[in-house]
Amino acid sequence: MNPAGSTALPGARAFSQVGNLATLAWLVVRAMPKRPFQGRELLQQGWFFASVTILPTALVSIPFGAVIVLQLGSLTQQIGAQSFTGAASALAIVQQASPLITALLVAGAGGSAMCADIGARTIRDEIAAMEVLGVDPVHRLIVPRVLAAMFVSVLLNGLVSVVGVLGGYFFNVVMQGGTPGAYLASFNALAQLPDLWISEFKAMLYGFVAGVVAAYRGLNPRGGPKGVGDAVNQAVVITFLLLFLINLVLTGIYLQIVPPKAL
Repeated sequence: MNPAGSTALPGARAFSQVGNLATLAWLVVRAMPKRPFQGRELLQQGWFFASVTILPTALVSIPFGAVIVLQLGSLTQQIGAQSFTGAASALAIVQQASPLITALLVAGAGGSAMCADIGARTIRDEIAAMEVLGVDPVHRLIVPRVLAAMFVSVLLNGLVSVVGVLGGYFFNVVMQGGTPGAYLASFNALAQLPDLWISEFKAMLYGFVAGVVAAYRGLNPRGGPKGVGDAVNQAVVITFLLLFLINLVLTGIYLQIVPPKAL
């Protein structure tokens, strides 16, 4: 017999957290078209997200693209398919590496700061005061930050794609003795426009997830200032787990829906 007060099923709290997170995501989506739109807050948050992520994203994309190109170049040399190094590396960077790099930095840099800011407002009872005054904190605070994370993620994804492909081109041509014509020709032969669309869609969705998770943990800290720090760590970890899971699902759906480009 379970003692009184311990009748909760194992994992019930985890399911409750998932439900609360999904509820907040729905509230954010529902509040997006509401007026008045917080344009100034959106610009401020967008600039903040961009200022803390542009340089790290560009610096990370260069070695990341180089590792992919060097590894694929070594494999293609072993099977005698050096002419396809450009296509394989560029597609891997655009479809997979760029959205993940963007999302990880947006969640790790911008999302953690967002969670800390909202958490500090929560423990100072600013969120409760807004609710007492009839101001919707989701519409006033969360929506501009989530939209800023989505917008910056899309822009950074394009930056990572360009820098990663150019870095891969440099390392393939200079360090592995590849030819510029073969690199570009293979990329043009196998790449297609939906590859770019799925990359941008992933980045936008990842930005949404990072913003919602950061907001949720910031709205629900525990134990005062120490709880805010714990909430920041939890937000980053939860976001990373969700991003890799979503990436798996989206990649599987994309490969089933969009046929590969024929040679």
